Order: sequence, then structure tokens, then C-alpha cells
Amino acid sequence: MSIFAITRLELLIARRNMWVATSVILMALFTIVLTLAGGAPTGSLGVDPLTVAVTSITTLSVYLIPLIGLLLSFDAIAGEAERGTLALNLTYPMSRGEILVGKFIAHLCVLGVAIAVGLGLTAVLTIWQYGIADMSFQPLLKLFFTSLALGAAFLGIGYLVSSLVRQAGVASGIVIIIWLICVVLYDLGLLGALVADDGGTFTKDIFPWLLVANPADAFRLFNMSDVSVSELASGVGVAGGASGATGQLLSLLLWPIMALFLAWIAFRRVEP
Repeated sequence: MSIFAITRLELLIARRNMWVATSVILMALFTIVLTLAGGAPTGSLGVDPLTVAVTSITTLSVYLIPLIGLLLSFDAIAGEAERGTLALNLTYPMSRGEILVGKFIAHLCVLGVAIAVGLGLTAVLTIWQYGIADMSFQPLLKLFFTSLALGAAFLGIGYLVSSLVRQAGVASGIVIIIWLICVVLYDLGLLGALVADDGGTFTKDIFPWLLVANPADAFRLFNMSDVSVSELASGVGVAGGASGATGQLLSLLLWPIMALFLAWIAFRRVEP
């Protein structure tokens, strides 16, 4: 019951701090724009319009969902320690693991609502434009659950950072750097290594696994695994074929577990 008490409290805090509304508005706004703008090439390409929409939303999600996850979680521990509420919470008859899991469930619910609203609007707009006949919703469902896994990974990373520093301001700066590295600089570094390697051992044997080791890239590859989507995604599926869908899915599932475990270890050492 203590876990659900923490979850309820965190949901109330998220609503009071406008995180729920902000997350929903961000996802809804960008998905509407991308769905309407992305429908143009479907006629000439002969691709399912919902598949094209999912491709556009996947590209958006790689950037937006990790950012929302990190912003939800960066002050979960450091912020409470700074405000003095962490010492009070630790006096209650609950373990630190229960506190962490309660926060995680609440923040994952916020992410889930935002993702569901965004993808729901995508489905509604696509059906409104093209009708429901011969339309497959499987890519949309796959995108929803993998988006949750991606968000869970970065929630765990945010908790880890929040447990390692004492000030919320410092934590916010660190998570922004982590976001930049994971969604921008990591791929640029791999691209530079590919150019330097010029088709050698790194390109053939190491690059695909380094790519899938990043949860953001694993998410992108897994949701662009269809042939039709890979053609639209500028050849990103080529690297995905080497690691396979199993490796990409394992990366998405293992990252939240590993990040939460490390966050729990770091949280155990935090002095109230």
C-alpha cells in the first residue's frame, strides 16, 4: 500500500506542477502537426498513411520522450533533499525501494497519458483523412509500448542523477547534457567513426551493436523495422538488420531495469 500512496502523492504533485498538462500538450501539438504534414507523400509512395504517420511520430518521440522523462525525474530525489521533504518521507514505514517504485509508477503514468493522447490524435486524424479501410494499427500499438519503455529508461536515468547530486539545479543541467549525448552527440560520434573506418571492421561488426546499445537508437530501429518504413527513414533499417529486432527489443527492456537498479543503489546511499 505504501507504493500506491507514494504514486498517488506524486501524481498530485505532477498535476499541481502542470507536468501532466505540459506533457500532454507537447505530445498532442507535435503529433497533430507531423500527422497532417506527413500525409502528403503517401499517395505517391503507395504506403499505408498510418505507417507514414508512425514514422514521423517515431522521429519526434526519439527527441521528445527522453526529454520529458528526464524533466519528470531529475528532481525526484535531489529536489526533495533540497526542500527538506526527503527526511520526512524516510521516517515513514516504507523502504527506499518502495519510494522509488512509487515515483516511477506515477511518472510512467504521466508519460503514458501523454503518449496515448498523442497517438490517439494521430489515429483519429489519419482515419479522418483517409478512412479506416485496410489500415493497420499494429505499428501504432508497437510505438505506444516501446515509447513507454523508452520513457521508463530515461526516468530511471533521471532518478540515478537525482540520487547522485544534492541540488536540483545541478541535476537539471546534468540531465540536459545526458539528453544531448543520447539523442544527438552519440549518433554524430558514430557517424564520424563510420566515415573514418571506411567500411572496415568497425562498420560491419561493432557499429550495429553500439547503435542498439543506445536506447534511443534501439527505439528508432525497432519501430522502423518494416521495409516500407525503412525506405522512408533514410536507410536507418540497414544497421538495424545487423542487430535484429530481438537485440533492439532487449535493449529497450533492459535499460529501464538497469537504470532503476542503479538509481536504487545510489538512493540507498543518500543521506536525508
